[in-house]
Amino acid sequence: MSFFDRKIVTSDTGEETYLTWKETIGYALGKGGQGMSTAIMSSTYVNYFMTNIFSIPTAVASRIRLFCGLWDAINDPILGVMVDKTRTKYGKMRPYIKWAPFISALFTLMFFLGQSSWNYGVKLVFMIVAYVGWDMAYTAVDVPIGALAFSITPNGIERTKLFGVSAITRAVLGALAGGIVPVALMVPYFKENTAPAYTVSAIVACAGMIIFTRPAFYWTKERAPYSEDVPGVGESVKLLIQNKPLLMLVISNILFTLATLPAAVRMYFAVDLMGDSKFTLPLEIAAAPAPFLAGILVPIIAEKMGKRMDFKKFYMRCCVLAAAVHLLLFATTRGALLGGEGTAGWGLAILIIVQLALTLIPLEFKNLCSKEMEAQTVDYIGHKTGHRAEGVMLSVISFTGKLQNSASSAVALWLLAVSGYATHTDAIPAPQTDSARFALFAMFTLIPAAAWLLMLIPMKFYNTKLDGDNNITAEAPPTALAEREAELERQVQG
Repeated sequence: MSFFDRKIVTSDTGEETYLTWKETIGYALGKGGQGMSTAIMSSTYVNYFMTNIFSIPTAVASRIRLFCGLWDAINDPILGVMVDKTRTKYGKMRPYIKWAPFISALFTLMFFLGQSSWNYGVKLVFMIVAYVGWDMAYTAVDVPIGALAFSITPNGIERTKLFGVSAITRAVLGALAGGIVPVALMVPYFKENTAPAYTVSAIVACAGMIIFTRPAFYWTKERAPYSEDVPGVGESVKLLIQNKPLLMLVISNILFTLATLPAAVRMYFAVDLMGDSKFTLPLEIAAAPAPFLAGILVPIIAEKMGKRMDFKKFYMRCCVLAAAVHLLLFATTRGALLGGEGTAGWGLAILIIVQLALTLIPLEFKNLCSKEMEAQTVDYIGHKTGHRAEGVMLSVISFTGKLQNSASSAVALWLLAVSGYATHTDAIPAPQTDSARFALFAMFTLIPAAAWLLMLIPMKFYNTKLDGDNNITAEAPPTALAEREAELERQVQG
C-alpha cells in the first residue's frame, strides 16, 4: 500500500503532480487488457486467418477490411460525442470502461469460431457481422480509455510516464494472447491444423480483456473539470476545425498507414518469403523489445528534460531513423530473399530479425511521443476555446487509427491479390510468383521507408503555441481540480 500510494513523479517538474502508482497501474492494466484483444485481432493474425484459414479470397478479404474499417472509423466520432455528453457519478469515460469490454470479448470469440467448411455465403456474412460487431464494441472501450488519459492528470511529464508504463503492460499482456499462434506454429501439428491455435488465443484474449479492465474502472479518477455546457455535434466539428495541431497529427497518421504494412503481412512474409512458418515466432519476438525500450526510455528522457522536452523534434527524428533502417533492410536482404524460393537459412533469418527489431524501436518511440502530442492538442483547444472535448478529440485520433489499420490491411491484401499471390491451407507454403514475392518484400522495405519520410511534412507544421512564446500546458487551476475531485468523492459516497 505504501508503494501504491507513492507518486509516480517525485522530482520537481515545475508543475503539481497527481498520479499515484495504484492509479497508474490500474490504468495500465486496462490498456493491457485492451491490448490482449488487439493482439489477436491485429492485422498480423486477422489477415492470414481470413485468407489461409477461413478460405476467403485475398481480393474479397481486402474489401472486407476496407469497408468494415470505414464503417468502424465513422462511428468513432459518434462515440466521442456520446462520451463528451455523458454525465454520471463515475465521470464521462469510466462507465464505458466498466461494461463495453464484455461485448467486445463476445465478438472477439465469435470471429474465430467460424468454420472454413461452411457455405461461402454463410462464411462471408458470419465474418462481416463478427468483425463489425467487434470493431464497434472495441470502439466503446478504446475511445473512453484513451480519453481518460487526457483527464487523469494535467501534468505532461506524468502523462508521459503513464503512457510508458501502459505501453510496457500492454506489450506483456498482449503477448500472452498474441504469442499463442506463433508458438503453436513451431509445432508441426499446428502447421496443418492452425485454426485451434487461433481459438485458444481468442479465449485467452477475451478473459484478459474482461479481467484487466476492472482496475482501470475502479482505481482511476477523472480530474479535468468540465461544465454542463456540452458542445453539440456542430460545435464539436468547429472545435476540430480550429484544432490545427490535431489536423497535422491526423495527416501524419494517415501517411503512417503505409509504414504499418510490415505488420499486416508478417505471417505471409515468414511463410511465403522466408519459406517456413517457424519464422513467425522469431519475427514476433523481434517486435518485443521495442515497447519496453520506449516505455522505459521516453519517460526518463521527458522527466529529465522537463519543460524543455520537445516531442515534435523527437517524433521527427524517429521518422528519419525508421526510414533509414527500412532502406538498410532492403539493401542487405534483397538478393537473398528475391533470388530464389526455398527456406531461408538461420543466418539470413537472424539478419532480418535484427533489422526488423531496429525498425520497430523508432516506431514505438514515435507512438509514445504521439500520445503526449495528442494530449497537447486537447490542452491547446481547451485553452483556445474553453472546451476540452476529450471524447471528440480522441475519437478523431481513434478514427484515423482504425482507418489506418483497415486501410493498411486493405492495401496489403490488394497488393497480394494483384501480384498473383497463391493462397493455401493453414501454414504450409505454396509456390509464389516473382511479382508476389517482390510485393511482400516491398511492403517490408521500400514502401514503409517512403511513408516515414512523407510523415515529416505535416510534422513540420505541428505547433501547439497560442502566443508564439510558450507551449500550451495542461495546467488547470488547482482549485478547480480539487473541487472536481471532491465532488466525485461526494457522488460516489452518496
